[in-house]
Amino acid sequence: MNVFVSIVSAVLVFGFIFLAVVFPEVTTSSFNIAKTWVTTKFNLWFVIVVNVVFVSIIILAISKYGKVTIGYKGDKPNFSRFSWYAMLFSAGIGIGIFFYGIAEPIFNLNIPDGLDTSSYSPLTTMYLHWGFHPWAVYSLVAIAIGYFSFNKGLPVTIRSLFYPILKDRIYGIYGDIIDTVAVLSVLFGLSTSLGLGARQINAGFNSVFNLPISDSVQVILIVVITFIATLSVVSGISKGIRILSEINIKLSSLLFLFILIIGPTTIIFQDYFFAFYRYLIDIFKIGSFVGNTESDIVWQSGMTIFYWAWWFSWSPFVGLFIARISRGRTIREIVFGVTIIPTLVITFVMTILGSTGLYLNTTYDGIMTSAINNDLATSLFVMINNITSNEILIFILSIMSLVAIIIFFVTSSDSGSLVVDNLTSGGKLNSPKTQRVFWACMEGLIAASVLVLGGSNALTTLQTIIIITGLPFSIMIMLILISLIMQLRKDNKEVKI
Repeated sequence: MNVFVSIVSAVLVFGFIFLAVVFPEVTTSSFNIAKTWVTTKFNLWFVIVVNVVFVSIIILAISKYGKVTIGYKGDKPNFSRFSWYAMLFSAGIGIGIFFYGIAEPIFNLNIPDGLDTSSYSPLTTMYLHWGFHPWAVYSLVAIAIGYFSFNKGLPVTIRSLFYPILKDRIYGIYGDIIDTVAVLSVLFGLSTSLGLGARQINAGFNSVFNLPISDSVQVILIVVITFIATLSVVSGISKGIRILSEINIKLSSLLFLFILIIGPTTIIFQDYFFAFYRYLIDIFKIGSFVGNTESDIVWQSGMTIFYWAWWFSWSPFVGLFIARISRGRTIREIVFGVTIIPTLVITFVMTILGSTGLYLNTTYDGIMTSAINNDLATSLFVMINNITSNEILIFILSIMSLVAIIIFFVTSSDSGSLVVDNLTSGGKLNSPKTQRVFWACMEGLIAASVLVLGGSNALTTLQTIIIITGLPFSIMIMLILISLIMQLRKDNKEVKI
């Protein structure tokens, strides 16, 4: 165990929990001030980072370095392509699809003037937030961790990514600080997702079983599901995480297929092809948008900047996890598998949800807008209750959705716990199980604390925290890109295209 990283991370997390519970008003006020400062001063920076990473990772894949294999000499892939993709989706996106898939297109009906185009689709901006850009960030961190840890024999931690810049100083205080920032980034990024998941699971139980929607119920749900996640993380990747991921991909696919068939099928396909075409045509136009007016900044901070910060915070977790399951694959294969394929699948899946939500919103006089304004977490189940009049089918779809969200919750939590455990153990892949259990519990504690801190404004509080924690790691992302390119150029001069 790395004593510095473990103790400092734990102290800072407990400090946050203490402030959130004992001084909620002061803590909330401080966070809001920090959020305003970040979104007004660094919105351009966030936009620059994601676009530079996106372009760079594509160039890297098609360059001669795309042929470089990630892993120790002679490594072959440990997982089938299906298992690999299943774990990518479950860890990389998880709960967010269900939480924002319906709501975001509704939000995007009212967009800033700077994004207004002659043929705009509310789905297009959603594709930006969930498509090539975030997955490119994941690809970068995954490739960097895999290359420095497996190819170069450095510890499987974030500090190793800075070796070309810091050299042996990564083993000292500089490396400890880097890993501590990564641990906090992962914990708060995951806790945001777990908080969203708890709210949506509560909404699902309310819809199906009339369970009250309240902070106390959501805290209980976090405790119960964190316990399940702890059992999974103790089992490791090959057993618990892989099996749950495969089950969830099959279950989610069946659920989305049902919605596609009983929903406005033709409209869904029309919306997808039109919106995805606009996404490809306008990707740099909408991707480089920076709000200038107060209303534009408010919209961008609540949408685009929140998403970029969320993906930055998730990137050490998802990147390290992807690196561990991608040994034996080439850089080109990882970029294609992690950036291109997930974007195509996820944009279509979210179109099924988003387009159906838009259709119902028009058909039933703003029913989805009302649901989202009342409680965003209920949007999925409001959609299910209005997509068909068959009570049995509504019940089946609701149960399937609940189970899928719970498994996404579990796979995100256990994967994240495994990664945090990795970082706090100095890069050891097989650390004591008690250490994994500790960090799994910490994730649940943070998520519960944020819900208590936020109260009726829990979603805003979650967004605020993720924007603040995303800033320091956005700087690290750019340094990781520079570091990786430096090392690849040094090590692979003889590689031919």
